[in-house]
Amino acid sequence: MSEIPPFPPRERVAQDAEIGHWLAARAGVGAQPCRRPLPDPARVAQLLEGFRRVIYPEIWTGSAPTVDAIVLAVTDLRQELTQLVVTERLSRPDKEGPAATGPIREDELESARQFGGSVADLVVAAIPELRAALEADLQAALDGDPAARSRAEVVLCYPGFGALTAWRLANRLWRAGAILCARMLTEQAHARSGIDLHPGATIADGLFIDHGTGVVVGETAVIGRGVRLYQGVTLGARSLGRGQSSGKRHPTLEDGVVIYANATILGGDTIIGSGAVIGGNAWVTESVAPGAKLRMEQESGRGGPAG
Repeated sequence: MSEIPPFPPRERVAQDAEIGHWLAARAGVGAQPCRRPLPDPARVAQLLEGFRRVIYPEIWTGSAPTVDAIVLAVTDLRQELTQLVVTERLSRPDKEGPAATGPIREDELESARQFGGSVADLVVAAIPELRAALEADLQAALDGDPAARSRAEVVLCYPGFGALTAWRLANRLWRAGAILCARMLTEQAHARSGIDLHPGATIADGLFIDHGTGVVVGETAVIGRGVRLYQGVTLGARSLGRGQSSGKRHPTLEDGVVIYANATILGGDTIIGSGAVIGGNAWVTESVAPGAKLRMEQESGRGGPAG
């Protein structure tokens, strides 16, 4: 068996160079003014890992945590948040292109640093509130799933809890104006868990997402306390025409609602009343009264596909 040559043949080197230059031209590399960097997805993933270690140090820390180690983890989280938000602020991504261009002015940099610091301050100050919300989510999983045997099992293994952990951090960033970092967090969680929670949605404490694969919660959805969602549930929008993307497009679930597998609920004016139960595979485009039980053959209204 012949040995693999240490370097590719010359024709391959030439082809690699040709492809590299072609890509560089499309990306504007080397052109003036230069494009500014966007937040690094790997750094965003590290941010979530740091957040987990701060929120649940007794579970996510590899060794027995100490007070000093937890304080250091909070400081590291603050610094990582600040740096990512500053990068996003300076890049100013929009629909016209991947990032802003040109050299960074000193006043622009200072403004971005102040903004990044204020966002990090807001998130760090909210850590007790975020821990309390996730405690309610964790307890909902323990209460709702007889297969759950421990707190650690839910935190480490349940995809719904993992997606909610990312979402609760992302929602704070979204509300503070760090839109791109927020979306990157939830989409990375989506890729891992199959659960798509838009960071702009409103989700109260105590949500239990059982199994979770295929769950979709849109940007303007509102979910009350103690709600339970099973796999494949969609809280979506009706088909919208051009220019109709603003306003409330996604449904509201009041407290204690249960939505079984593969049910689809559409529309910003659709309200599922407190304590209602929606059966599996139901298609719902009209409001459901509190305490009602809706099965597929009783599905409410008809509408366009989820959007």
